[in-house]
Amino acid sequence: MQHPEENPWKITSQKEIYSNPWIGLTEYQVINPSGNPGIYGKVHFKNVAIGVFPLDDDLNTYLVGQFRFALGQYSWEMPEGGGPLGTEPLESAKRELLEETGLKANDWSELQRIHLSNSVSDELGIVYLARGLEQFEAEPEDTEQLEVRKIPFEKVYEMVCNNEITDSLTVAAVLKIKVLLLEQKLG
Repeated sequence: MQHPEENPWKITSQKEIYSNPWIGLTEYQVINPSGNPGIYGKVHFKNVAIGVFPLDDDLNTYLVGQFRFALGQYSWEMPEGGGPLGTEPLESAKRELLEETGLKANDWSELQRIHLSNSVSDELGIVYLARGLEQFEAEPEDTEQLEVRKIPFEKVYEMVCNNEITDSLTVAAVLKIKVLLLEQKLG
């Protein structure tokens, strides 16, 4: 689909408001596409969001449960984490899968790229499908209190449809895999 490449927003000034090792917040004074002055804030992510959807030969997957500080609630999701910018995303995916579940995979494919909140942030998420699974010892980070469950894919699909899983990377992965299964492009 064709679309204009020229940016209709004009930046007149910018100011860093906040920065830590994971994110930065910048405030911009702008001329918006209609020609009027305005303000815009952008959250810059210093990592790529990485999601790994492990799927075994019997179409079971592994969900990770944890309390998410930013949400203030418990969340079930696929193994996820951050991959530093400039690092090969697949290597970050392999690390996350092992850390959170103790699994290693023999077959990897990129499943989906997704911008997670493109109205206020530049965060890119990359989701991988991991097959040919082997179990090893999990190596969670000290900030993670994780519960790992092996669950049939169809149950996970139901959980997405019933809003029991709301994590955006996981929802995107589950819906994409469901389509691939229906189209018989994944066995």
